[in-house]
Amino acid sequence: MKRVVLISLFVLLALAPFRQASGQISITVGFAPPALPVYEQPPCPEEGWLWVPGYWGWDADDQDYYWVPGTWVAAPEPGLLWTPAWWGWEDGAFLFHDGFWATEVGWYGGINYGFGYWGHGFWGGRWDHDRFYYNTAVVHVNETVIRNVYIDKTVVNKVTIVNNNHVSYNGGEGGIRERPRPEEERASQGRHFPPARAQEERRQMARSDPQMHASANRGRPPVAATVRPTEFKGSGAVPAREAGAPYHPPANRGGNNPPGGRTAEPGGNRNGPPATNIPGHARDLQPHQAPSPNEQKLIEKENQDHQKLQQKQQKEDQRAQQQQWSQPKTQRLEQKHQQQTQQMEQKHQQQQERARPKENPRAPR
Repeated sequence: MKRVVLISLFVLLALAPFRQASGQISITVGFAPPALPVYEQPPCPEEGWLWVPGYWGWDADDQDYYWVPGTWVAAPEPGLLWTPAWWGWEDGAFLFHDGFWATEVGWYGGINYGFGYWGHGFWGGRWDHDRFYYNTAVVHVNETVIRNVYIDKTVVNKVTIVNNNHVSYNGGEGGIRERPRPEEERASQGRHFPPARAQEERRQMARSDPQMHASANRGRPPVAATVRPTEFKGSGAVPAREAGAPYHPPANRGGNNPPGGRTAEPGGNRNGPPATNIPGHARDLQPHQAPSPNEQKLIEKENQDHQKLQQKQQKEDQRAQQQQWSQPKTQRLEQKHQQQTQQMEQKHQQQQERARPKENPRAPR
């Protein structure tokens, strides 16, 4: 039996497409995904099913994040493990890396998704020939159905990356600072399988549900996890207990934003709404005008900021033209310039608001 399983797995790997980790990056967003919601893991319903943690997807049409619930999924073949999807800050934007199946767990940003995915590897169980054994110290299983279990509590303190803020991305402002290990890079760059059809159906179901979108649920989705991939209702659906952190979606995430989710908030979520109707390049900004003599020095300083950023961006544009950058690389540079400009103008607006004298409230009659 062992030989048959190994031969089957070898044939499947030989036929699988070769996909580099970098080739999985297909979505670029200018502001950070919400924190991971807090939720309970439903029990595993079947032998050979592995836990696939939930994550924030991106809807380019609505310019909004949406939650794809965590769920149990049947492994495509014995011996395969799941590497979760993750977001990473790179070249001035948040890039999405889709998850995949492989014989080793690859790099998933060092993000602690819980339930055995604590930043590196998976510690909720292991394959033994053609059977998967579940570590019930880590994952929740229905032991009336599944008997191949064991308990190993030592892995919890060995590999857990502290993520008390439930951060859902690597790098950038407030992001996870972990780097991939050699074995994770090897797995990510090797042969692997894309998400199963049931996983893609789950993603589409989440995307089409307005209540799963972050702008509606504020980081606390009504369905955070499910027993089975497409079971969004009934006892198999688990709501989020709470949002991982307060979430304030950018006010200008839609409308005339460039394609690919290029919006404000390059380094993470802020408490205040970002500035709106801001040009994408410093050269397009109009000089600020001081509404009063008291704000003259502040306005002069802000206009100097305009000039400095404009000169910096022009140099980068010239270098890109001289070196004949590719279209994707040029688009990332344009996105970076837009984010720099928006971030600067948002800062200027906040400074001007603080500098204005506040009106004294009228005394009650």
